[in-house]
Amino acid sequence: MGYIGEMSKKNDPVNVILAGLKREEYRGYDSAGISFFNGKPCVETLKVAGKIAALERLIFEKKPETSHSAIIGHTRWATHGIPNEINAHPHTDCGHEIAVVHNGIIENYKQLRNMLGHDGHKFVSSTDTEVIPHLIERARRTGSRTFEESVMEALKELIGSFAVLVLCSDEPDKIIAARRGSPLLLGLGEKEFFVASDPMAICEYTDRAIYLNDGEMTMVTEDGYEILNYHDGSSGKSEVVKFDISLANGHAKKGEYEHFMLKEISEAPEVIFNACKGRIDFETFSVTFGELDEFEEKLKRVKKIMFAACGTSYYASLSGKYIFEKLPDISGAEAFYASEFRYHHPKIDADTLLISISQSGETADTLEALREAKKYDALTLGIVNVSGSAIAREVDIPVYCHAGPEIAVASTKAFISQVVVLAAVALRLSELKGGESEERKTVIRELGNLPEKVALVLAAKNIIRHVAEISQKYGNFLYLGRRYNWPTALEGALKLKEISYIHAEGYPSGEMKHGPLALVDNSFPTFAIAVKDEVVYDKVLSNLQELKARGGPIIAVATEGDSAILELADHVIFIPETLPELSPILAVIPCQLFAYFVAVLKKRDIDQPRNLAKSVTVE
Repeated sequence: MGYIGEMSKKNDPVNVILAGLKREEYRGYDSAGISFFNGKPCVETLKVAGKIAALERLIFEKKPETSHSAIIGHTRWATHGIPNEINAHPHTDCGHEIAVVHNGIIENYKQLRNMLGHDGHKFVSSTDTEVIPHLIERARRTGSRTFEESVMEALKELIGSFAVLVLCSDEPDKIIAARRGSPLLLGLGEKEFFVASDPMAICEYTDRAIYLNDGEMTMVTEDGYEILNYHDGSSGKSEVVKFDISLANGHAKKGEYEHFMLKEISEAPEVIFNACKGRIDFETFSVTFGELDEFEEKLKRVKKIMFAACGTSYYASLSGKYIFEKLPDISGAEAFYASEFRYHHPKIDADTLLISISQSGETADTLEALREAKKYDALTLGIVNVSGSAIAREVDIPVYCHAGPEIAVASTKAFISQVVVLAAVALRLSELKGGESEERKTVIRELGNLPEKVALVLAAKNIIRHVAEISQKYGNFLYLGRRYNWPTALEGALKLKEISYIHAEGYPSGEMKHGPLALVDNSFPTFAIAVKDEVVYDKVLSNLQELKARGGPIIAVATEGDSAILELADHVIFIPETLPELSPILAVIPCQLFAYFVAVLKKRDIDQPRNLAKSVTVE
């Protein structure tokens, strides 16, 4: 984050940066630092290993005074170099006259570092970022270039992704910011400006921003800003957009909850309601997507659907794949890990619909998959939760989840909102393609019932906590599910891994006999999604019989009224009955709560688990 404005008591620059970094800490939290000017001919830098609280303590101890309002700060998620004070950002040049903070990865940093080292530049960190201030220093020293020209020259030498903010002692009343691949926005306040990687950082001060495009840089002073293309110096676009100021209110606060994760799980009924609001009319059984109107003719011609996503969003896409295959009668629906999409050489043409799914809308691998599909004239639709995000700007059809801010690194309500939105899009596509109307009505009716049913599942959280207390002793878990709930098993295993650090693997139940069964004994439990499904339920029971015969402890998520499951499972968590294709929306909640309670009992860092970041903006 960067800040610049009129020097006044209204907004102390250091406090503005600290407040913004706190809001962004969910994106990275292994170290932090700030750079500013204090009247000396070089940049003053303070940085620490650890979280923002450690930086706050250092600032309280040092009581830094700023001579100019320009200041930049950073909270890091390590890529190059271990988390420590030396590797923390900002990084400076040899003379400490230039300071840089950077998100992303510089892929050619080794070559640049060797070249700069031969020229006499001294490096102190293990990061790729440190080459940037030295490149600017070299450009500034060779050719008598201005601050702006030196930055432009340096950026042209970088290969990889980046969002950078730069200070220079030549012009202490200016911040230069640039991006390629990593998100960056310029917030517009009253006689002050903010540059950040996330609107969350600046929502306390303004709801107006310009999202920089790849290849753009901005020069920001107290008097205004200029945006240009750093390759050729031409003027850049400067469309001002408004974002949701509710980011600054209770949505981004824990309130009565001990952790953001529990708060976000508990918001599931509201999340479902908001995903349907304005789209599904439960009285007329109609589905309306204003975003789709312009593309209705193209959507009618769609023959193949591809999904590209990562992590939790990928598992949501697997659920969506089943729904799309059933409702719009699409024979060619396929879900890809976005990180592998380009390497499959998928057959894409103008009759293909690519659906990119990302909570942040900035996931680097998903963005690259989207760009690959656009090369072949595919119609592109993005399901995201953040307005103005890169995916939302680049797809033909942006569709928002309206789930509200998700602060906990382990995603929960995003999965639910994504599956609901996918179901709604499938319903609309089914209508456009003339699908069976009675089947659509049944799904629409049940979507309307889901908030109440989710509330019933949440009310059973004490039962789930009791199961977690008994189960926290195990060091491994097998998660099983069939058909619609195979993705639920994958997502349940992911949640347990992410926040409890217990090893867990998700499998289709039918694959259990093909290897995983060798692991099962009385110390290796299974978490089975065993809800009623007219197609696969009996097969799931058979799988549980096989586990029970090997002495494996069984936890089951089952449909209310299912007495057969009580004879097989050691512990049963019941959920209300629903349509099989919508059952993951209910079944995932016990998985989320189980992971949460196990992690609490093991005293883990729930909202910020080790080694993970919320928004993965590097490939």
